[in-house]
Amino acid sequence: MTTSELLASRSVQVGTLKAAIFDVDGVLLASPHERAWREALRGFGDPERFTTAMYQADVAGKPRLSGARAALDALGVPDAAGRAAAYAVRKQKRLEELIAEGAVKAFPDALRFVQAVADLGWPMAVASSSKNANGMMRSIRIDSGQSLLDIFSANVCGRDLPRGKPDPAIFLLAASELHVDPSHCFVAEDAPAGIEAACAGHMAGLGVARKDDAAGLRTAGAKVVVTSLDDIALDELAEGRLCRRPA
Repeated sequence: MTTSELLASRSVQVGTLKAAIFDVDGVLLASPHERAWREALRGFGDPERFTTAMYQADVAGKPRLSGARAALDALGVPDAAGRAAAYAVRKQKRLEELIAEGAVKAFPDALRFVQAVADLGWPMAVASSSKNANGMMRSIRIDSGQSLLDIFSANVCGRDLPRGKPDPAIFLLAASELHVDPSHCFVAEDAPAGIEAACAGHMAGLGVARKDDAAGLRTAGAKVVVTSLDDIALDELAEGRLCRRPA
C-alpha cells in the first residue's frame, strides 16, 4: 500500500464499535523485544544507537525479518539485506533467553481494560506478528485463573502473512475470525505502523503511548491516543464510541 493510499484511508469513518483487536507487545505486555533487538545488535552495529524512538518508528509491529532489515537500514549497516537474517536469528535467541528469565510482565491497566471490554460482551482478538506472543500471554494469569490468552475469542498471532504492518492483513484476518465487519472494530496499538494498518483496514486506531511517542501515533492516524488504557471512557465505549475519559 502506498503512502498516499494510507493517508487517504485515515479519513474513512468507522461505524459503531462492537469488537476489539489488541496488539500484544507494548499494549498488553511489557515484553523484552526492544531489549533483545538492542542486545543482539552487537557485531552488526552500535547498540547505543538503537534508541526507543528508532525501535518504535522502524521495527515495532513488523515481522522479525522485516524488523531486522529495517533496523540495520536505519543504522546504515552495510549489506543490511544480506545480514538481516543472521541478526533476526540472534535477536530471537536473546528474546527466548529473556523470556525464560521472567522478563515478561503484563501492564495492569491493560488487564483492567481487557476485562472491562469482556464485561461488555464484546468479541476480542489478539493480533501480533510475533511468533512469541502466544507463549508470553500463556505465562500471564488473570483473576479468573485463566491465562491472558484464554480471554480472547480469536487469536491470529504469529500467522505467516504475505505482508506485515502497515498492511492491514493481520487486522482484517482478526476481524474476519471475530465475524465482525472491520468498520465496527477498534485496534489497540503502540506502534505507528500498527495504527497505519488499522486505518488502512477501516478500523478505529487506539494509540497506546507508553514510550512518550503520542505524536507519532497521532500522525499515523490514531483516533484516540492515551498513555494508559485506564483513560478510555468505558461508558462511551459501551455505546460504541472510542473516547478519552474527561479530565
